[in-house]
Amino acid sequence: MAGIRGTQRFGSGAPFGDAIPDATVQDDAVLRVRVRGLIDAVNSLRPGSDSAELINELRALEDLKSAAAGAQARIAVAFDAAQRSSDAAAGIPNEEQGRGVGAQIALARRESPARGSRLLGLANALVTEMPHTLAALDTGQLNEWRATLLVKETACLAAADRCAVDEELCADTGVFDGAGDKAIIAAARTAAYRRDPRSVTQRASHAATERHVSLRPAPDTMTYLTALLPVAQGVAVHAALSRHADSLRSDGDTRSRGQVMADALVERTTGTPGGITGVEVQLVMTDRTLFQGDSEPARLPGYGIVPAGWARELLAGTSGNTKRGQPAVAEPGQAAVAEPGQRGQRGQRGPGGQSQAEEDPAFKVWLRRLFTAPRTGELVGVDSRARLFPAGLRRFIQARDDTCRTPYCDAPIRHFDHIVPWHDGGPTSLANGAGLCEACNHTKELTGWTAQTGSTRPGTRHVLEIRTPTGHTYRSTAPPLPGTHVNGDPPVMAAHYFGDLFRSRHRRGLRQPA
Repeated sequence: MAGIRGTQRFGSGAPFGDAIPDATVQDDAVLRVRVRGLIDAVNSLRPGSDSAELINELRALEDLKSAAAGAQARIAVAFDAAQRSSDAAAGIPNEEQGRGVGAQIALARRESPARGSRLLGLANALVTEMPHTLAALDTGQLNEWRATLLVKETACLAAADRCAVDEELCADTGVFDGAGDKAIIAAARTAAYRRDPRSVTQRASHAATERHVSLRPAPDTMTYLTALLPVAQGVAVHAALSRHADSLRSDGDTRSRGQVMADALVERTTGTPGGITGVEVQLVMTDRTLFQGDSEPARLPGYGIVPAGWARELLAGTSGNTKRGQPAVAEPGQAAVAEPGQRGQRGQRGPGGQSQAEEDPAFKVWLRRLFTAPRTGELVGVDSRARLFPAGLRRFIQARDDTCRTPYCDAPIRHFDHIVPWHDGGPTSLANGAGLCEACNHTKELTGWTAQTGSTRPGTRHVLEIRTPTGHTYRSTAPPLPGTHVNGDPPVMAAHYFGDLFRSRHRRGLRQPA
């Protein structure tokens, strides 16, 4: 089957982007017509007149989704093989062949690069080692998630053993009809252990090396702090927090048991009752939100959008005994410093023109001004001749990009990358800089991948264009800052502020405003 050739535009002209086909190959045009016909046929379905017909339609569409997932798996494997063959013909070493395939699959499926690699692994396992599971996917007896569970639970087996387990389970015979996720996992684990108990045991031992802590947003300005630990350590941590909560509640603490456990976790980890100690928590908000009580939401890097009132309370309540409405603003050309509960102090000019704060261990909140264009929210910066991005420019790019700029990837920024590489004459400038995660930065450097800044009108937000080895182009537009009106003009030019909250006793070298 011929591939679909086109141009994927991410974030151009609309907040979430659109896809614009480029009909350059006749086979591709025919395929697009066929796919468009299927999409139109699905969209033309109208709900039936009785309940039984509605349920039948839902079931038929679910079977169609499963069959489409099976077709995508076959296409992914064929694409992987074609790319590896092309790499071999180009003389690329065996261990480097096929690099970047997962990233291209992710872009085509509108997924993150990490998810694209997992989808490629799933496809290879289904097509080459688990034909019965793939057949069940084709016929709608399993959906993509449950097929993923079977692949995951047999990942430690050799190819021959995995094929044997697949044949033993025979998912395409309807053996899993009515079975839930836990039943499917139990069946796969049991069959895998019978086939190769040593590998399953070694997998359990290796799992301890994958321990980690992660953070993801939760509704209402909350977060999920998750720790993946060996079972003994996890049980011990939970038991210690439980005993502490039971002890305090027996002494009359009015907080709920869960609240006491959560507060104890924060205090024992940070060593501070408030939980913020020597760590910056950066808020990005408009001047109207900060000083005029405007309702425009703020943005908290690593979390996302937060309510305006909550952001103001966080800034005003850092020291625990502060008054609201007292952040100070420096005169033009100087950084703004705010000390909750006390009068703000102006930064002083130090040697070399650098701005320094008066040494005062009570400083809690610092403000940095970022000016944006009225219509688009485009940040304005100064170029640098340095090889590496200076600290101020890195902060600027972090504020502009927020997360990795690769389309569909929302991983944290780890690398500040030259879009046009330095060795190819790319300048160290705001326009030529982009925030990327580590994986996307390495993928961008592979053979056949190119990147450039998109052609934008003056005042528009920054655009990054990524071109893959297959000739597909994807556009990524920097996300709008709080207060930006994508479809209209805001009332006035906005001055955005970084609010850096911390409890460090000594902080020198107040940074210049962007």
